[in-house]
Amino acid sequence: MDIHSQKVLILDFGSQYTQLIARRVREANVYCEIFPCNVEFEKIKEYGAKGIILSGGPASVYDKDAPKVSDEVYELGVPVLGICYGHQLTGMYFGGVVAEADHREYGRAELYADKSDDFFADIEDDSFVVWMSHGDRLDKMPEGFKTIAKTDNAPVAAMRHETRPIYTIQFHPEVAHTKNGRQILENFVVKICGCEQVWTPRNFVEAEIERIKELVGDKRVLCGLSGGVDSSVAAVLIHRAIGDNLTCVFVDNGLLRKDEGKQVEDAFRNQFKMNLVAVNAEDRFLSVLKGVTDPEKKRKAIGNMFVRIFEEESSKLGEFEFLAQGTLYPDVIESVSFKGPSATIKTHHNVGGLPEDMKFKLLEPLRELFKDEVRRVGLELGIPENFIWRHPFPGPGLGVRVLGEVTKERCDVLREADAIFLEELHKADLYTKIWQAFTVLLPVNTVGVMGDNRTYENAVAVRAVESTDGMTADWAHIPYEVLGRISNRIINEVRGINRVAYDISSKPPATIEWE
Repeated sequence: MDIHSQKVLILDFGSQYTQLIARRVREANVYCEIFPCNVEFEKIKEYGAKGIILSGGPASVYDKDAPKVSDEVYELGVPVLGICYGHQLTGMYFGGVVAEADHREYGRAELYADKSDDFFADIEDDSFVVWMSHGDRLDKMPEGFKTIAKTDNAPVAAMRHETRPIYTIQFHPEVAHTKNGRQILENFVVKICGCEQVWTPRNFVEAEIERIKELVGDKRVLCGLSGGVDSSVAAVLIHRAIGDNLTCVFVDNGLLRKDEGKQVEDAFRNQFKMNLVAVNAEDRFLSVLKGVTDPEKKRKAIGNMFVRIFEEESSKLGEFEFLAQGTLYPDVIESVSFKGPSATIKTHHNVGGLPEDMKFKLLEPLRELFKDEVRRVGLELGIPENFIWRHPFPGPGLGVRVLGEVTKERCDVLREADAIFLEELHKADLYTKIWQAFTVLLPVNTVGVMGDNRTYENAVAVRAVESTDGMTADWAHIPYEVLGRISNRIINEVRGINRVAYDISSKPPATIEWE
């Protein structure tokens, strides 16, 4: 079976939770993609989804420039689920009245649901907590609909059309705070949309191997290997498909974590038995970064240099038609909003840093996956857990963790501090409980005292976040005593650092990486 034939389309109205909806749908083993809400209807029709989900959004539906969806979406004949903004938009479309709520509702609310409806099937609770985030509400339900759930503040917290498979809910089932939220979304995509649950790691591996074989044929593939989870899984997957027609090039750009180069070379040569070419290009990368402080320019300089080195190596090794990358779905969609091309949050190295005159065709076997899906695919491929559970590491490496100008000396200082941070997290049995942890070297010096001497040296920030897919994240609540050991060791053991700060920003509004 085509694992993409059973699919749902999510139309994005700008909610911070849209990517979480996609994650929950995929956790139900159903494929989905996200389109901007103002995408042309023909593209929606061509996509061929078995159901459509309308996301939340920050606007009010009665605002002059409030985003809308094409009217034809409701006439496609496939089930539609409106969430929050999508709930109000659908209600208004069918003749209901949306108005500002008497009491804004943000946070937990008790939901009383009609469990006789398939939408709430297999839920045992007579009432349960859901997560609300709205200042408007549906005051008058449109004709032809009936209420299937309510809260004390939202008399129409969920409704459905009496004869058509159109459902809307005021609350957010995608967030962890909503009890039974995953079950509700699974009910929609499986029971109501009729999707078969074929989006599994095993099916993905089998389908992708066949796709790569068909696409590549007897051509050769060059893979840029960093040793991170994404490139490692991509390399093993491609190797499973085409064997020795894959050559991996590992570029030590001088922007890696401590001892990372040795670990990667050992694993892929001796453990995975792949063709591996290792290139020490530290001087070349540092030379193009000299004097560069703007993060976007850093990323583009690093991306360009990577490709130039790949081209040089490929010319030594013979002809290659494809360049393989570990690009993920969040890389593709993170800087896209319902308004079309948005202000760029950051250019991902895998997506935006490549030169226009690149001679390779791109092979990106993980482009449809979120990070946790990549890990499950890696386990399905038999990759050891110590590789699978490594924290994410950006393509530009320390180039975007050394804030300001990147030099060898500053990278060396950061490497030592970062190694201590990660070592202490392992000792405290916290590393695998944290999504991503790293150290940032700040472009400032601070005054300190060591012994009887005044110092004026570097400050670093340590960052640790909890997340499921990197789209949203909260700062990790590391115990004070662990933070104390981390700070003491870094200041005492790393020459050139006299201050350690802990970053307690969440995403949003901050990003996980600082640059």
